[in-house]
Amino acid sequence: APTSFHRVLWDDAEMLEDQAIKLRYDEKIERVILCTGKVYYDLYEEREKRGINDIYLMRLEQLYPFPYRALMKDLPRFPNAEIVWCQEEPKNMGAWQFVEDNIESALGRLDVRSKRPRYIGRPAAASPATGLMSVHLKEVEAYLSEALTL
Repeated sequence: APTSFHRVLWDDAEMLEDQAIKLRYDEKIERVILCTGKVYYDLYEEREKRGINDIYLMRLEQLYPFPYRALMKDLPRFPNAEIVWCQEEPKNMGAWQFVEDNIESALGRLDVRSKRPRYIGRPAAASPATGLMSVHLKEVEAYLSEALTL
């Protein structure tokens, strides 16, 4: 089957029939987590473990040029949801510095409750990694828990 590139990817729980989680209707979604890369799979696995069905995961596969049109088409599906950006990199690294204003600009043009994205991830740091696996795992647990707790 032919495939094509999508700038924004929808939640696998919505797109794949054999998933354990059945998401609530769009109007009942409490939070949309925007992310990119591997953190999506960490969030997905943890959400499934917790049996959460009112948090939607949306992946941005292209950050530049920013996918305004795709977001402006997809985000109005969730008029009551809080919009957050989640990344595993520290706040001063990764995509947050670039996407924050772009997401806010898109939200400002939409009839949705959330007008600014909220950041969830590691705090700002001088180094991209802690160097200690135990600290790394605690940080991952902390941001996954924050992202998936309403």
